[in-house]
Amino acid sequence: MQTTRRDLLNSFATVGPMGALSLAMLQAGPAFAGAHKGAGQAPAMASRYGKGPALEGPYLDLRTGKGNKLAYARIQGDLDNSKQKYFWFKGYVSGVRPGKKIDDLVGAEGFGAIRLNVLPDGSIQRMCREIIVYTDMRSGDVLEEWKNPYLNETVKVVHVDNDPFNYMIEDFFPAPPSFGGLNKEAPPPRIPFILPWYQHGDWLDMEIHIHLAYPSALQPDKWPRESAGPIAQVSEFFAHHVKAADMQNEKLTTVDYRGTWNRTTPWLPWMLNGQMPGSCQYSCFMGTATDLEQVLHRQVLDYAEKNYKKYFNAPEKYEAVRSLSSLEHYAEREKPQPAK
Repeated sequence: MQTTRRDLLNSFATVGPMGALSLAMLQAGPAFAGAHKGAGQAPAMASRYGKGPALEGPYLDLRTGKGNKLAYARIQGDLDNSKQKYFWFKGYVSGVRPGKKIDDLVGAEGFGAIRLNVLPDGSIQRMCREIIVYTDMRSGDVLEEWKNPYLNETVKVVHVDNDPFNYMIEDFFPAPPSFGGLNKEAPPPRIPFILPWYQHGDWLDMEIHIHLAYPSALQPDKWPRESAGPIAQVSEFFAHHVKAADMQNEKLTTVDYRGTWNRTTPWLPWMLNGQMPGSCQYSCFMGTATDLEQVLHRQVLDYAEKNYKKYFNAPEKYEAVRSLSSLEHYAEREKPQPAK
């Protein structure tokens, strides 16, 4: 039985700059389990690919699920519940057409605010809000309209705001989805939450990615101009770089990271490219920051202050509600444009 996007969303999180990473870890769990000799036995190494002395301690053993739970929680947020943490991303979106040169189309910038809540059993609630805004490639101004070079048509730009992006961080990868109760098979042994850390000198590196193909919330019969087709084919790639000394410093309740986020996705629905052959490619830097003004354009922050003010503050209460993807939000909020 094929895992659908909705099943994955119900099980863990959703696709977005950080939600996709959650899905990647959900689906990649079995691959990372290659280091294990058998259920219940300790792993022979940090992961199938992990390597380096900083993976062994002295504070966190990144060869174990518990060590990775605390490592991942500390790069995502702050174990001190009274504090929130910002992540950011900044880059651009390109258009990729068969047999044509790639076109840089719009800038993409955004941020999210995360708060953690450690429960008595050691599991950690991750509570998050995030936005993505599209900008002019030259000026950095936030776009309300955009001249589509493929159609020679001016279209309305629809930005992304996701609230909430909540999920649990535990010693184990989440259990596989039940497909709405259709999957009657007994659940397999739980897989320890072990990520592919590599040490290179003073730095720890961790890359994780996901490839998805799922029924689009925008079907072409109803959304002829917005829908790229009945199936949304999406890939996301995340690279994290963390100082090894910070990761193994038990006095730090949070650890900063730098890295990159790349995403391959169908044409954005507001571009109105319909089923034109091709796709979009996001290429962004990402990381954490105490001051967003140090990394994002002033125009983006001014726009967020005016239109998305609450997104500067992470949720304070965990809600176990299904997070929606940008396509599902678009289907709920927008109206189909008439066929051209």
